[in-house]
Amino acid sequence: MSAVADAVLYEGYLLYPYRRSSPKNRARWQFGVLFPRDWVEADDPVSPGVSGSADSWYQQTECLLRVRQPDATLRLRVRYLQLQHKQVEDAECRPVESLTCDDGTVQLTFEEAVPREADLVVPLAEGVRTVRVGAPAGTGTEPLPSAGGRVVRRREEVRASTTLEAERLGADLFRIRVRTANEGRTADPRAPRDQALRQALIATHTLLGAEGAEFVSLIDPGPALQEAARNCHNDFTFPVLGGPPPAVAPEDGSVSALMLSSPIILPDHPQVAPESPGDLHDAGEIDEILTLRTMLLTDEEKREARATDARAAEILDRVDTMPPEVFGRLHGAIRSLGPAARPAPVDRPAPAGRPAWWQEGADDGLSPATDTVLVDGVRVGGGARVRLRPRGRGADAQDMFLVGRTATVAAVFHDVDGSTHLAVTVDDDPAAELHGWYGRFHYFRPDEVEPLGGTDVPDPETAAEPSPGPSPSEA
Repeated sequence: MSAVADAVLYEGYLLYPYRRSSPKNRARWQFGVLFPRDWVEADDPVSPGVSGSADSWYQQTECLLRVRQPDATLRLRVRYLQLQHKQVEDAECRPVESLTCDDGTVQLTFEEAVPREADLVVPLAEGVRTVRVGAPAGTGTEPLPSAGGRVVRRREEVRASTTLEAERLGADLFRIRVRTANEGRTADPRAPRDQALRQALIATHTLLGAEGAEFVSLIDPGPALQEAARNCHNDFTFPVLGGPPPAVAPEDGSVSALMLSSPIILPDHPQVAPESPGDLHDAGEIDEILTLRTMLLTDEEKREARATDARAAEILDRVDTMPPEVFGRLHGAIRSLGPAARPAPVDRPAPAGRPAWWQEGADDGLSPATDTVLVDGVRVGGGARVRLRPRGRGADAQDMFLVGRTATVAAVFHDVDGSTHLAVTVDDDPAAELHGWYGRFHYFRPDEVEPLGGTDVPDPETAAEPSPGPSPSEA
């Protein structure tokens, strides 16, 4: 769990090619940033939502806790980065952009960050507790005798607090609320974002642990707790269960003694791939291509990257010395193998002798624009309107935001494993027409939609075939 939390803490901290001069490294700190309230609301109050990429002055987590013992205890850890300005100065203590030491190494003026965390342990019976989570101002000096100068690192005070509250919902069920707020004030509410960041909490996230109790998944709460889960209100963060996933999916909802509330949307039980040899500040999703691209940096580019930040230097050292067997593991991994079920489409039984999906002629007779599938006894195809009902268990986290929305079916796709998916555009999406033109759709299984009455599927002989876009296996 700590590896996932560290990936959240440093997500986007420094992006390839890890150089100060790279445009993408001139607009940093994009997730979980809590500014002083007067700066954030200089024009208007913030608009709450789960997006942790929106600037705010507070972050709120609400989740469900099922108690197993009367003396249950909660453990909370708030983590964030505090901005630290690294200023290079010459022998006269004048600010400069860079200095070169006798051994050829370079020091660059840049923005660094210091990891901070605060812990709180609360018996559940206490109900409410507040803890200070801010960090003091500070200055540090590093002499550079061989360069005739020095490096000065300065941090401004960060004022913040976290409040933990437990609200009883039933005999053994509690709603836990964690609210972290920046309590500082800026000298100038109209100051540039870079200046306001000096008093901000960056990449703020919360780890929760329970003893004698267990957290309930908000993604898969089980039938009995769906309503309570829907009533949990999360602002600028998204809580998911931590720890390893269970060997067998529980029938009454997922639970865990750990929870991570992250400004980045994650699934329950997130994990960093064991093949990943180290943090590349991109969540470990594209380690192989990032490693290959880093290998292709010129000596001059690597020199600048090493001078930009100590963490960038660590990445370069790891890539330059990576053993072949470690690099080989980055190419990919199959977590499990098993027989794939190949049910025939409801409306289109597979004729005997149909070629396998990789053979020529396998797609003959399939037409995404005119094919249909039966859903609750209703024929659904291109042009039909449906209501989206994504399953809680196994559904993509992004799909859960579309629960209850109406959509229009654009095409019916038959995947290589024999499954069927409906390509849809959401009706109240302002860009729905554009998505349809480009062929960019949301994909749902037939059991994840509810046909809406009064909608007739176009006749297959007269239906115009739209641009269907990629199939789910290619998307």
